[in-house]
Amino acid sequence: MEGASEETLASVSSLVTVFEKSRTTGAVPRVHGPEAGRQQPGCRSPTPAGPWEKPTVEEALGSGSRMVSRRYLSSLKNKLCSGAWRKSYQPGTCPGPGTQEPEEKKIVRELLETEQAYVARLHLLDQVFFQELLKEARSSKAFPEDVVRLIFSNISSIYQFHSQFFLPELQRRLDDWTTTPRIGDVIQKLAPFLKMYSEYVKNFERAIELLATWTDKSAPFQEVITRIQSSEASASLTLQHHMLEPVQRIPRYELLLKEYVQKLPGQAPDLADAQKALDMIFSAAQHSNAAITEMERLQELWEVYQRLGLEDDIVDPSNTLLREGPVLKISFRRSGPMERYLFLFNNMLLYCVPRVIQVGAHFQVRTRIDVAGMKVRELTDAEFPHSFLVSGKQRTLELRARSQEEMISWLQACQAAIDQIEKRNETFKAAVQSPEADPQEQELQSVELGLRAPQWVRDKMVTMCMRCQEPFNALTRRRHHCRACGYVVCARCSDYRAELKYDANRPNRVCLDCYTFLTGNVLPEEKEDKRRGILEKGAVAGSEQSLICSFLQLLGDKWGKSGSRGWCAIPRDDPLVLYIYAAPQDMRAHTSIPLLGYQVTAGPQADARVFQLQQSGQLYTFKAESEELKGRWVKAMERAASGWSPVESGDKDLSD
Repeated sequence: MEGASEETLASVSSLVTVFEKSRTTGAVPRVHGPEAGRQQPGCRSPTPAGPWEKPTVEEALGSGSRMVSRRYLSSLKNKLCSGAWRKSYQPGTCPGPGTQEPEEKKIVRELLETEQAYVARLHLLDQVFFQELLKEARSSKAFPEDVVRLIFSNISSIYQFHSQFFLPELQRRLDDWTTTPRIGDVIQKLAPFLKMYSEYVKNFERAIELLATWTDKSAPFQEVITRIQSSEASASLTLQHHMLEPVQRIPRYELLLKEYVQKLPGQAPDLADAQKALDMIFSAAQHSNAAITEMERLQELWEVYQRLGLEDDIVDPSNTLLREGPVLKISFRRSGPMERYLFLFNNMLLYCVPRVIQVGAHFQVRTRIDVAGMKVRELTDAEFPHSFLVSGKQRTLELRARSQEEMISWLQACQAAIDQIEKRNETFKAAVQSPEADPQEQELQSVELGLRAPQWVRDKMVTMCMRCQEPFNALTRRRHHCRACGYVVCARCSDYRAELKYDANRPNRVCLDCYTFLTGNVLPEEKEDKRRGILEKGAVAGSEQSLICSFLQLLGDKWGKSGSRGWCAIPRDDPLVLYIYAAPQDMRAHTSIPLLGYQVTAGPQADARVFQLQQSGQLYTFKAESEELKGRWVKAMERAASGWSPVESGDKDLSD
């Protein structure tokens, strides 16, 4: 057995000698023996030898460079526990002479053989590719030496460690196996040095990109690589394939050592050391995996920054991208939603607009909302399902997802980022707004007025000023938004300015109520409130203030100019009256119907969603959006017509 080991080591030494002579003389003599062309251990025939000369055009085209897939690197950390690495390393595939060896010794021999082949590849990378390219860079000045050093990173240190320390130690231990049947102590001593692979792994993708760039850019650079790749020593593999071997090596150590521990007898003297060595190898593998993960994160982050135009106030390598995707922005003025795109990082939410001409940057950043102080919650809006609210110090947005699952995913991602920020910031309040908060609460808490951007009431939700109740029109009374509370008000009610902290204390248009609260000034010319009219009852848009409320179509000529659709509600504090508004947020109804004594009947039309209110000569016809909603309205109106009161009865409400 010792003779076999010496023969194997001699074959590797002869291969190294071939490399050394090839580098100095420029030609590769044929190396005889089954190990001369060995690429991987196992029963394989030797690779045919060939001259180390520049190939013809036909040979270069026919060889077909096999490039390394970028996705291969990303999947390495997922293959740590996979048996796929071992397909060509199963013990016992090559029957040897002599008696049957113990299973653990077969694995040690396999470890040694793979290490010998690996050192030969490291020699090819460091002493052939690296040195030949350096020599060409110094002589021709066709490409910089620094490029060569960046491509090969710390491959020289890795080669020296394995050739001068790791491989000789394994060889000596196998030679003395009869007296010292153990390798755990050897691996324990040398395993900490395997963390040097992290630098190589971090640099790997950049090295592959530099290699591709300079292969196309420099003819001498390409000529050196093509000449070496066509040699017997390279086994017709590309430089990229050889450079990948150090990235794969530590996971292979872990798998071999794991099998070695499993094959050891229960009372083996090496069991404790081998298990500790396995833990150290696993730590080194995790170190490399962490480097791969960090490299992938930075690469993904850089690609996102490029899509955003590399703006100075956004580019930060410490950021982490949590989620990105398209959403619809619910407009306060337009009827339809608009296409937008969100990037959620660990510290900020970027609200972006896709560029029409995507040359360079693909998106334009409209708003940056800090996660610190941000709040998110679901909105219950029948017109815009799957909608949610993002309220930040800089801006408040009403957004709509494409599905309920996507909306929940956005809410969870944003809330997780908020929770993480709160844990890091000891001075920030621990309370987080629940997604189940009252979705109909329109007015901000007084302590927050002016401190954060309000949720604006949409224009089409009101037909009159939310302060003076005067109806809007396109000429003399136009809509404006109070920048403090978000109400839709007329010009007269919003002809005031106050400094708002969320907008860097710049003066903003506010309504009279907010102006009084924020500044403490009471205008002397303020008029006394007029007596409240019978129709001046704010629309009850939520189920908490109403027994039932929803949009109903108003059929027939009786409604006149009020329109064909109205927001109808039966308030809890006035349960015998039906109020009809032009919009859900109006402060004054355009019609009120006392329901006591009315009869509720099905309409004359064939549509099952139509119903009527009838009393004496009065007839009102309504149409619900569904038969189920019609049934609830009929039940509510019949109760009100009979004098039913929710205070007297403990029945549940019928609100939508």
